[in-house]
Amino acid sequence: MTIDERLEALTRNLELLSLESEKHDLQLDGAAKLVTEVAEGTARLLRIVEVHEPHLDSHDDRLDKLE
Repeated sequence: MTIDERLEALTRNLELLSLESEKHDLQLDGAAKLVTEVAEGTARLLRIVEVHEPHLDSHDDRLDKLE
């Protein structure tokens, strides 16, 4: 294998590596967006629970009195 053939093979390998790296970057970006959406949804649910928690507690008290 000549030096030119080696350089050409190395260039091809680097190009393939670069393409794979770009693909993984896109996948990571998608995963990060999904995690952000889940975190925001969880925060919204937490606020809803905090607002309704006193009402839920009063329902528990009423149910306890029925028993």
